[in-house]
Amino acid sequence: MKKFMGLLATGLLFSGLTLVGQETAKDDAKKAGQDAKDAGKSSGRAAKNAGKSVAKGTKKGVNKAAGATENGAAKVKDKTSTTKD
Repeated sequence: MKKFMGLLATGLLFSGLTLVGQETAKDDAKKAGQDAKDAGKSSGRAAKNAGKSVAKGTKKGVNKAAGATENGAAKVKDKTSTTKD
């Protein structure tokens, strides 16, 4: 009788473990959907950060070019200005 109960308990234990570990196709579909959603959010964040970097670089370049233009204009003005004394 003890041997039978031991085998029964072992059988129940193994059958319980296999039932808990099984995933259905519906679970797989949910996981795939969530993974796609997470990937989309990550891509969006990456694009946003890239856009901010491009904007910062563009602003820096424009300001640098404007400063150079201003300096060049000042040099031209100095060379072309005629003063009558």
